[in-house]
Amino acid sequence: MKTTFKSAIPILILTFLASCGSDKSGQPGTAAMAALPFPVMEVPIKTVTSYTNYPTKIEGIVNSEVRAKISGYITEVLVDEGEKVKKGQPLFRLETQSMTQDAAAAKANVVAAEVEVNKLKPLVAKNIISQVQLETAKAKLQQAKSAYNSIEANIGYATIVSPVDGYVGSIRFRTGALVSPTNQIPLTTVSNISKVYAYFSMNEKAYLDFLQNAAGTTKEEKIANLPEVTLLLANGREFNQKGKIETINSQINPNTGTVSFRALFNNDAALLTNGNSGTIQIPTVFENTLVVPQEATFEQQEKTFVYTVSEDNTVSAKAIAVKGNAGPMYILESGLVEGETIVAKGVGKLRNGSPITPQKVDFDQVAQLRKTEFRN
Repeated sequence: MKTTFKSAIPILILTFLASCGSDKSGQPGTAAMAALPFPVMEVPIKTVTSYTNYPTKIEGIVNSEVRAKISGYITEVLVDEGEKVKKGQPLFRLETQSMTQDAAAAKANVVAAEVEVNKLKPLVAKNIISQVQLETAKAKLQQAKSAYNSIEANIGYATIVSPVDGYVGSIRFRTGALVSPTNQIPLTTVSNISKVYAYFSMNEKAYLDFLQNAAGTTKEEKIANLPEVTLLLANGREFNQKGKIETINSQINPNTGTVSFRALFNNDAALLTNGNSGTIQIPTVFENTLVVPQEATFEQQEKTFVYTVSEDNTVSAKAIAVKGNAGPMYILESGLVEGETIVAKGVGKLRNGSPITPQKVDFDQVAQLRKTEFRN
């Protein structure tokens, strides 16, 4: 029994050592399992359009206030808010009864004055009376006609018409209201919104950069050469017409330090109206530039990095310089070269030297690019 036990001891020791060796040899297998799959891509060169956004307010090209030229009570409101009207179309009518009576009296005075003039003419011809008396009678006739014409004009002003083609705004006075030329609030506003202005502003630095980068030698040439702009509506959708910057204010607002711009948009469908808000997008085209998806980057100590993939499938953090962005991508100034392989997604799960199992993907698939952002 003792001999058997002693002989078994070396066997147990060898088995234990073999077991330990098996565990150690298994460690590389564990490391290999840690090389998780990650999508990788080659850095491409693209021609890309970047957009700079500015909040904007919309106004019709004509906004004409409608006011009463005489005092009186409104007897009729002939249109409704939002209604499309033509220039000269009646909008309101005022009470004219008292003016009609005054007009009748003034007309009688005109007739009487005409009779007097006609009576004096033959007397002057026969030298019975002086020419002065006839001229005095003629002056009185002219005064009577002026008084009558003034009352007739006021009766005409009692029908208040639209000054322009356009759409009726808020109607602030209704039937029975007393209105006059001294009212501070207009009866309504008629707006021509067949075209609209979009007003927006840039700070002084952005204004100088924008104008200096524009083609042309004079300010007028630069404005003429500016690209068309896009309008994003308040609901986030793009307006179906492109706009053109027409004017740039020649002075900086001392209160805000900004320069105001005005862009013109066609609005045939009358979708836009006074007071609409939105966002103006001004494009900048970058020809043949390196781009990477924003989700392929991470920030550290105020610098932007990507993970490049080496031949042994380990990753290294590499700093990049970004000069702009367009949608889901960054436009690079430096840091990478065309065709260099980087990790496309999931960079937050990696560290320097991490092993990965590369899974190659196309750039367009990763960046989920909008068709309008690239040109082949």
